[in-house]
Amino acid sequence: MRAADPDGYSCWKERPHEFSMALPEGDYFPVLDLRQQADAFWQSILDKHQGETIAIVGHNGINRCLISTAMGIGADRYQGLLQSNCGISVLNFAGGYGSAAQLESMNLTAHLAGLQGCRALPEPSPSDCGPQLLLVRHGETEWNRQGRFQGQIDVPLNDNGLAQARKAADFLKQITLDFAFSSPMLRPKATAEAILAEHEHLSLQLLDDLQEISHGTWEGKYEAEIRAEYGDLLDQWQTAPETVQMPEGENLQQVWDRAAAAWAAIVKDGEERTAAAGGDRCLTGLVVAHDAVNKALLCQITGLGPASFWRFKQGNGGVSAICYPNGSTGLPMLQMMNATHHLSGTILDKTAAGAL
Repeated sequence: MRAADPDGYSCWKERPHEFSMALPEGDYFPVLDLRQQADAFWQSILDKHQGETIAIVGHNGINRCLISTAMGIGADRYQGLLQSNCGISVLNFAGGYGSAAQLESMNLTAHLAGLQGCRALPEPSPSDCGPQLLLVRHGETEWNRQGRFQGQIDVPLNDNGLAQARKAADFLKQITLDFAFSSPMLRPKATAEAILAEHEHLSLQLLDDLQEISHGTWEGKYEAEIRAEYGDLLDQWQTAPETVQMPEGENLQQVWDRAAAAWAAIVKDGEERTAAAGGDRCLTGLVVAHDAVNKALLCQITGLGPASFWRFKQGNGGVSAICYPNGSTGLPMLQMMNATHHLSGTILDKTAAGAL
């Protein structure tokens, strides 16, 4: 298609929602049509299976549209969600059709590792011209387990968190890492250092803008304590996080802006390193940060706004992969999201569901 219709190919890759095919009955827009199919499927199935687990087996295109329509991701981001053969994704619905969906994980392939041509981690196409970034949430802390809001209180990893960091290191040891960044806080830094123990040639760069959200006066408190004093504001944080100013802390827009600035600097650094290395392959970087920062970044990567903050799950020690097939100026591709198979041996995220 690239040689026969370069303009059409460019449209398909860069503006898939505008791509059309001329048919006798009129122009056909495949992505928009698939999204209608996906939405109709959700409408027909969700209300009938409340409280049940549904297995859905489909194709590359329809799976992208099922995920994006459930999440509210726009048609223009169709090419931004990778779906590998036999990759597994998990969506959690709060209710029936029209309810908010949470993406627990996406395009997990660890169960295929060892098969011919299969790896636990998707890798960029040889034709890609931008970096690949592995975004990791730090391992568990005792406050994660207890459900205490830690924010910018510098809580270290507990024993389980250290074990999770070592398992993440084992999961990623076969990946060629070329650079590494982390939040300077104890929990992500220790997670990154455990991973880099398998990559001793790398030095870890610390970025202040990757620090966790400041919860202000909520930090160090349990949810029940916060509810007793700030019940309405806590409800607002859980339903409309983009509208909340943390008492003596940050709001989500502040986290959003600094996370975006840090990510842009990392992508640019990766692109410059790729060019300096001759561009023979896409370089891969490690980024270790926090729940709120990672969720803000995943929203931005998929074209969602701060109101969609809770739509992504980030487990302690979970690994996501993002690449830039058209360089830093092009749209990113989410290759994998919140892989935790290396921690528990199951595709479901079994990590602590504690506070940020």
